Amino acid sequence: MTRATTVRAVLAAAVLLVSALITLTMSPRLGLDLQGGTRMVLQAKDSDTAKADRESTDRTLEVLRQRIDSLGVAEPTLTRSGEDRIIVELPDVQDPRKAAEVIGRTAQLSFHAVQGPGTQDNGPGTEDNGKTDDRADGGPTLADEQGRSLDLGPARLSGAGVKDATAVFDAQQGAGWTVSLDFHKKAGRDWTRLTGEAACHPVQDERRRVAIVLDQQIISSPQVSPSVGCGVGLPSGSTQITGSFSADEARELALLIKGGALPLPVEIVEQRTVGPTLGAAAIDASARAALIGAAATALFITVVYRLFGALAAVALAAYGLISYAALVALGVTLTLPGLAGFVLAIGMAVDANVLVFERAREEHAQRPGRTLRSSLTAGFRGAWSAVADSNVTTLIAAGLLFFLGSGPVKGFGVTLAIGVIASMFSALVIARALTEIASDSRFVNDYRGVNGIASPGRVRTWLTRRNPQLMRSPRRWLLISTALIAVAVLGILVRGVNLGVEFTGGRLVEYSTSRPVDVERARSALADAGFGDAEVTTAGAGDLSVRTGKLDDDGEQVLRAALAEEGGKTTKIRDELIGPSLGDELRRNALIALGIAVLVQLAYLAIRFRWTFALASVGALVHDVIILVGAFAWLGRTVDGIFLAALLTVIGYSVNDSVVVFDRLRELWAKARRAPVGTIANQAVLQTVPRTVNTGMGALFILTALAVLGGDSLADFALALLIGICVGTYSSVLTAVPAALVLERSSKAPPPARKRGPSRRSGSRTARRDPLDNGARV
Repeated sequence: MTRATTVRAVLAAAVLLVSALITLTMSPRLGLDLQGGTRMVLQAKDSDTAKADRESTDRTLEVLRQRIDSLGVAEPTLTRSGEDRIIVELPDVQDPRKAAEVIGRTAQLSFHAVQGPGTQDNGPGTEDNGKTDDRADGGPTLADEQGRSLDLGPARLSGAGVKDATAVFDAQQGAGWTVSLDFHKKAGRDWTRLTGEAACHPVQDERRRVAIVLDQQIISSPQVSPSVGCGVGLPSGSTQITGSFSADEARELALLIKGGALPLPVEIVEQRTVGPTLGAAAIDASARAALIGAAATALFITVVYRLFGALAAVALAAYGLISYAALVALGVTLTLPGLAGFVLAIGMAVDANVLVFERAREEHAQRPGRTLRSSLTAGFRGAWSAVADSNVTTLIAAGLLFFLGSGPVKGFGVTLAIGVIASMFSALVIARALTEIASDSRFVNDYRGVNGIASPGRVRTWLTRRNPQLMRSPRRWLLISTALIAVAVLGILVRGVNLGVEFTGGRLVEYSTSRPVDVERARSALADAGFGDAEVTTAGAGDLSVRTGKLDDDGEQVLRAALAEEGGKTTKIRDELIGPSLGDELRRNALIALGIAVLVQLAYLAIRFRWTFALASVGALVHDVIILVGAFAWLGRTVDGIFLAALLTVIGYSVNDSVVVFDRLRELWAKARRAPVGTIANQAVLQTVPRTVNTGMGALFILTALAVLGGDSLADFALALLIGICVGTYSSVLTAVPAALVLERSSKAPPPARKRGPSRRSGSRTARRDPLDNGARV
C-alpha cells in the first residue's frame, strides 16, 4: 500500500470517526415544516415618527422578542431579513391568531390622568370604542374596559418608561390576578406625581383613576387606592393594577405593557403553519425513500461495477454519514426541501465514482497489459477535470438557491452544497482508498472479472461494436429539440402556468376531516358560507386543500367551521398565507434567479471551455427549463418555491452532463487537431454515454422512491426532477453537442490546444504516476 493511499485511509477514518461522534451526540435542527409550528414574515412600515430602515427594524425585532418570550413559546426564532422584514418562527404553535394579535400590535402605550366622565358613551366592544373626542387641552375621550366614557388629559407617561410588568396572583389580599408595574427612575417619579395628583380626588370619583391607553383604547383604568394620600402617590415597584383579571388576561396585559411600543407598525406578509403530524409523516416518508432509493442505487452500481461498485456503495454510506454530520455540526435548519436535497444528493454522489470507473475501463481497454492499479490511477487522473467542473456547476446552482431563494429554498441550497462537497470527499478520498487497497490484492488481480474494471461493460461493448454515427446530421437533433420546445410552449400558452400562492399571493389551507368529504360538497358548503371564490381540491388521502385570494385568521375559522359541518372534526394540517406584494416580489426574484443562473453558467463554461461549448450548454439548459415548465403546465401541477428549487437543481444537473461530454470532446480534439470536429464529437459522445446512463440511473432510483414513497409534500419535487433529469440527459448529448457543432462550423476559432504533461517515452505502457503516489509499498 502506497503512502498516498495510507494518507487517504487515515484521513477517511478520522473524518468518519468525527462524523459518527457528531451524529451520536448532537441532534439536528428541524424546520417548522418538519416539527410543526408557525412561521411569519413581518414587514415593517414607515410611520409618522420613524422610517423603516435597518436600525428601526432591529429595535422592532427586540420589542417583538420580549413579547414572544412572554408568550412562553419554546425556542422561538426571530431574525431580520433585509432592511425591513422580520422572520418569526414559533415551534408547536398551531393557532397563530393569538400570537399574531399580540406580536403584530403597534402598542402605543401611554398613561393619562382622568379629567372626568366623558360626554359620549361609545359602549364596550363597539366600533366606536377607539374613537376620540379631542378637547381643548389635547386629551381624548375614550371608553374604558367597563364601557364608561372618560375624558383624559394629555399623556403624562409613555410605555417606554416601564421597566417591568409582571402578572401576580395575590391570594393574601384576595385581589386575584393583578399586574405589578416597575418603572425606570425618571418615569417612576412621573408615575408617583401622576398618582399623587389623582389621589387628591375623592374615592369613587372618576378623576381618582389613571387610564392606561394602548393603541387609542383604554385597556385598564385602575383607581388609586384610598390608602394613598394626596400628593404622595405610588412609588415605582409597588404599583399593582387590579381589575378582576383572569390569569390569561393578566399575563397578556403585563406582556403588552412590558413590551412597550413597536418603533414601527408591522404587517404580516407571509404566514405558514404546519401540523406536527404532517411534519412527522414527511420525515418518515423521506427516510423510507432514502433507504430504499439508496439501497437500489447501491445494488445497481454493485451489479455494474462488481467489487469496486460495492466499495463505492460503502463510500456512499460514508457520504450519508458525513453530510448528515456536517448539517448537524453547522447548525443548518433541516427543512422539507432540504431533506429532499439530502436524499437527492445521495443519488448524485455516485456520479464521481461512475466517472472514475468508466474512465478506468477505457484505460484498461486501450492497454490490456497494464496493472489494475495503474488503470485505476489513470481513471482518477483522467476523470478529475470532469469531476471538478461538474461539481462546480452544481455548487453554482446551490449558491444561487441560497442567495436568491427565500425560506425553505435557502435550506435546500445549503443542503445541496454540503452534499456536493461531501460526495467529492467520499469519491476522491474514501472510495479511492478502498479501491486502491483492493487493487493491490492478489485475488482481485488474478480474478479480474470480480473487480468491475477489467471488462468494458455491456453499454460500451455495444457502442463499440455498432459505432452509431449520432452526430452525422446535428441539425436533425436540433429540429427534434425545437419541436419539444414548441410543445412545451403550447402547454404554457394553452393551459397556463398554475402559480402557487407563494408567487400570486393569497392563502392555501389544508384540512384533515374525520369523515370523507366530496370536493363538490365542500365547494358548495364554502360557497354557502360566503367563500364562493375558494378553490377546493383533494390533497392526499382524504385531505382537502382550500385556496383563496384573501382570507384573514377570523375568516379561516369560519371556513373551517363550514367544512366541519360536512366532514366532522376538521384539523388544519397546513396553512400558507402570502401577501400580494410579497408574491410579486418572489415571482420577480424567481425570474432573476433563473436569469442569473443562465448568465453565471455561461460565463463559467466560456472560461473553462470555448464560447461555442458554453453557448451550446446554456442553450440546452434553456431547452430543459422550458420543457420542464411546459410539462408542469400540461399536467396542471403547481409551480411554487419547491418547484423553483427543483428547476435550479435541474439547471445544475443539465450543465453537469454537458460538461462531462464537452470535457471529453476537448480532450480528444486536442489530440487530433486535424480530424473533423463531427467525428471527434461522435467519439466523445459514445465514450461518455455509459457514464451518463449509469449516473442518471443512480439518480432515478432515488427520485422514483421519493415520488412513490415521499408523500404528497415531495411528489411534485420528485416529479420535476424526474422530468428534468430525463430531459437533461437527452439534451446534454443530443442538443448541446449538435448545437456546438453548428456553432463550430460557423466559427473560425482554432481547435483547443493540447494539454501539456510529463513526457512519455514512445511506446511506453507506463501511465503518468499519481503525484501523491511515491511508489513506496508495504
